Amino acid sequence: MQELLQQVVSGLASGGIYASLALALVLIYNAMGLVNFAQGEMAMFATFLAFSLLSRGLNYWIAVPIALVLAFAGGVVIQRVVIRPVERAPVLTLVIVTLGLATLINGMAGFIYGYVPRSFPSPFSVQTVTFGGAIASYQDLGVIGASAAVLVLMYVLLQRTSFGLAMRAAAHNPETSRLLGIRVSWMLALGWGLASAVGAVSGIMAAPALLLEPNMMQTVIIYAFAAAVLGGIESPLGAVIGGLIVGVTVNLAGTYVPGVGGDLQLAVAFAIIIGVLILKPNGLLGRASVRRV
Repeated sequence: MQELLQQVVSGLASGGIYASLALALVLIYNAMGLVNFAQGEMAMFATFLAFSLLSRGLNYWIAVPIALVLAFAGGVVIQRVVIRPVERAPVLTLVIVTLGLATLINGMAGFIYGYVPRSFPSPFSVQTVTFGGAIASYQDLGVIGASAAVLVLMYVLLQRTSFGLAMRAAAHNPETSRLLGIRVSWMLALGWGLASAVGAVSGIMAAPALLLEPNMMQTVIIYAFAAAVLGGIESPLGAVIGGLIVGVTVNLAGTYVPGVGGDLQLAVAFAIIIGVLILKPNGLLGRASVRRV
């Protein structure tokens, strides 16, 4: 029982990272109906920006907010320069564009920073605390707390502010929004910026455990996709719940299922994606779609 609780706590910490990136995926999907395959690479590059600021002697609590602002600005620029010219193109074209964007960002990071893994500092102590027979580090608790904080901030922003109302209106009913004076194009750009900043939180939380290098988010993005699909690709709350479930499930499978461990844990994520698409395509909290024939 103690080991089970230990694995659940560790899985929640990993799930918090997946949840943040899944939340970024959901924000883009709600804005454009598009799955952004470059989201993980955008998070990675923002983490390198934070690393650069820290290397110049800035305090962690100053460097990270600056990196998040830069990530936000980068997301806006990407939407205006790369996505906007093709936003009315077929979905396949947009998918290819985001895949190309992911390759470009990865190559830029490798060219600028190299591919040697680097340690990334964490503001949380590696010391542990015991509760209920389980041992958790302050690092794990910090990741869980940061994920909860991101969820609360996104809820308040999207549900309790006029900016959030305008963003949701622009995403779900752009034509009516234009008639009401909402600048839909800029709302979409700000949505990309917000998703980029939220994804950057995932990269910054993952870097102390994974080590910082250009390919570090390529596994995390798969778990994030699984989380978004499980929770419902249109539901921000579902993305967070899905991330926590995926984190715990993958951790338990790696511990108790023979032969599952290391890279084979990715198979668990793919199994979750396939299972959800077969049994409940809309996810746990997704809205059922109705099609007239």
